[in-house]
Amino acid sequence: MFCGIFFTYRQMMKIIIINGPNLNLLGKREPGIYGHTSFDAFYDTLKKRYPHTAFDYFQSNCEGELIDAIQQADGVYDGIVLNAGGYTHTSVAIADAIGSVDVPVVEVHISSILAREQFRHTSLIAPKCVGSIMGFGLDSYTLGVEALLLRAGVK
Repeated sequence: MFCGIFFTYRQMMKIIIINGPNLNLLGKREPGIYGHTSFDAFYDTLKKRYPHTAFDYFQSNCEGELIDAIQQADGVYDGIVLNAGGYTHTSVAIADAIGSVDVPVVEVHISSILAREQFRHTSLIAPKCVGSIMGFGLDSYTLGVEALLLRAGVK
């Protein structure tokens, strides 16, 4: 008879959050739209909420650096939560980068882009993403993480 301890090994899911231009100013920039919480403070809360998920975070105001981060995530991460900021509406190159990797990408926005200026109503990246979440403040990121976990069968 074998006596021992049995446990289930579950690989920790790895998710990178990628933020585009001006999102480094969260908490200071237009708080009526984006709120009063810095992304760093929110990120700490998010990591505590999902202790069995490994998170990394990258932010850049430069389109090429965002493209590099998306490409470098391929084969390293199980999912990307992406807020491309203003590049959402203008960057075919970021859309092409998303379409070039095998890692699922969830597009998120703090505000509802459909409730804002007309030029924000079109997302060039949405067709390349597995889904889009908007309008829930910083909780849009939480919902993006939830979507990736559900998609992977972790939840």
